[in-house]
Amino acid sequence: MNNKSKRLDLFSYLAYLYFIVLFLMSSYIAYKNLALGITCFLILATLVLIYLDKKKRDVKKWRDRVQRASFNFSNLTKKSLLNLPIPLCILEMNGTISWANKYFDQMIGLEEGSTSIGDNLEDIVGEITLRKVLDESKVMEDEFIYKDRTYTLRYCFTKTDEKNQSGPEFRIIMYWLDHTDLDQLRTDLDNNKPALMIIEIDGYEDVIKSTPEENQSLIRVDIEKIISNLESETQGQIEKLDNDKYVLFTSKKSIKELEKNKFPLLDKAREIDRGNNLPVSLSIGVGYDGETIEETGKFASGAIDMVLGRGGDQVAIKNTEGYHFFGGKSKGFERKTKVKSRLIGHAFREIISQSDHILIMGHLYPDMDAMGAAVGVYDICKSYGKNAHIVLDSVNEAVEIFVNRVKEDKYFDDVFISHERAIDMCKKNTLVVVVDTHRPSYTECQKLLSLSNRVVVIDHHRRGVEYINETILLFHEIYVSSTCEMVTELIQYTDFDINIHKLTAEGLLGGIYLDTKNFEFKTGVRTFEAASYLRNLGAETLSVKKFFNSYAEDFLVKAEIIQRTEIVKERICISYAKAEIDNINIIIAKAADELLNIKNIEASFVLGMKGDTVFISARSLGDINVHILMEKIGGGGHIDIAGAQLKDVSLSQAYNMVKDIIEEYLEEEDE
Repeated sequence: MNNKSKRLDLFSYLAYLYFIVLFLMSSYIAYKNLALGITCFLILATLVLIYLDKKKRDVKKWRDRVQRASFNFSNLTKKSLLNLPIPLCILEMNGTISWANKYFDQMIGLEEGSTSIGDNLEDIVGEITLRKVLDESKVMEDEFIYKDRTYTLRYCFTKTDEKNQSGPEFRIIMYWLDHTDLDQLRTDLDNNKPALMIIEIDGYEDVIKSTPEENQSLIRVDIEKIISNLESETQGQIEKLDNDKYVLFTSKKSIKELEKNKFPLLDKAREIDRGNNLPVSLSIGVGYDGETIEETGKFASGAIDMVLGRGGDQVAIKNTEGYHFFGGKSKGFERKTKVKSRLIGHAFREIISQSDHILIMGHLYPDMDAMGAAVGVYDICKSYGKNAHIVLDSVNEAVEIFVNRVKEDKYFDDVFISHERAIDMCKKNTLVVVVDTHRPSYTECQKLLSLSNRVVVIDHHRRGVEYINETILLFHEIYVSSTCEMVTELIQYTDFDINIHKLTAEGLLGGIYLDTKNFEFKTGVRTFEAASYLRNLGAETLSVKKFFNSYAEDFLVKAEIIQRTEIVKERICISYAKAEIDNINIIIAKAADELLNIKNIEASFVLGMKGDTVFISARSLGDINVHILMEKIGGGGHIDIAGAQLKDVSLSQAYNMVKDIIEEYLEEEDE
């Protein structure tokens, strides 16, 4: 259209130029010959009149065509609005319907021949928001539910030709786009996405052996019945891979139903009683929402690994959003076999023998379990003829006495190095041994994990969502009392004669002493065997006790914490320390232990602040899983001993957060 207009303008300019040239030529002729010039002027005038008349007729013809097109367009618009296959209505600004098509009338339930014109929209469909924005160019949308159907309301404002005293009038054009069926289709597709569930029976052989022989077949039937019922409840397909392992193929909708009921099969398994001394518990890993079946399978595989790393008797669900956990109430049981320790010890020896540089580190703010295990690994390396270093930037009161004794002993010459020196020493082939933690962000020097391709992890904490996943050797046993017990077994049951220093033995015994709270918590046969072995190596219990000596002011802070304790529903203690001192994390841990001595108290939580970090120590007698509670705020640990560290929050904010998760837990228990 623009090109045509430009061509017409060019033609007009050329015509005017032509007439100007004729006028000049006629003037010249009249100058030479007057009679001939007058004739030329008459001819020129005739041509101009003819041109102007033609132009006038062309303009009229163009206007007629535009008018006819406008008329036709108006008719097309009216027909389109009348026959538009979606509900549409035009409203006054007060909500009165000034026009509506038949589909709108059908939508609101009017019989054929009836009309909604003149009615108010709110009287028909209920309360609805009409946005008073007089902007003709802006189309706005809103969601609205009417008669159990979901609509997207798309509406705009337009001026009318009518005018009143205040100016032009406006109307609202409203389109009702019904997407109920599309939403239902999307929901159905989402619900029918494939889901994969991997089920393992914890310690199956041990459970069967703990059952009287005449009841062993009955307990097997009980377990099979639970699995069979799960298959029918989820309308899925169960495949038995082994006596203690199953795979269920089902849909996402079925998993969501189990989620809503908090996986009752966990409780049903624990209720099985055929005289078995060990409880029946299930470890379940679920995956769904993968882009492919293969990815969904990887989600389920990662979920079952997570469950087993957290002690079993729970469900982990993994999808694109991350992990969700259910259950995890039972303590689990100690496995008496030491085969795994022997195998790990042999593999560890091979890895050490192939390493030229070895760096050992625990977690930030190390305790005796981390430091005792680190020194134990150092002594193992030394027995194999390798030189190793322990990464330690600063010393806190929890390990101050032990570290000072190590530094004073010539046997441990140059054992401790700073972060900077460790980073300079660390190469791709450097062996980095991490003890007493599996979380990258909790390690003494996280950068070492990215510098080295050879990482070994030795830990006993329940597995969290964050973990070091690229390891050449993982020794992770959550039922063991402490990392020091695990290192002691590596020394005790390896096929190599390892001679460790007396101070190393005391450090390892100190770690066991700390994490078992003087052999009161989480102690098993293997714990006492490890302690006995260390005692035979010369570890003195009195020397170990001195590692935990405190200053007098620490007792006063602990007394203040106990004094301001709040008891929630006569079951849980929560308190905090006002003082900000360097060893606040140690004091609150001791205070949390003390609070468990109160009658009827099942768990305790104590908070303290140092710098920009709030430390939280949680303790339990076993009935309340403090690991799950601490995990909700980024912490972790064990069922009966856990903790968390919160940065950039005030002490009062952290206190309220802990109190909220306690109350939420108690409310869920009451349901």
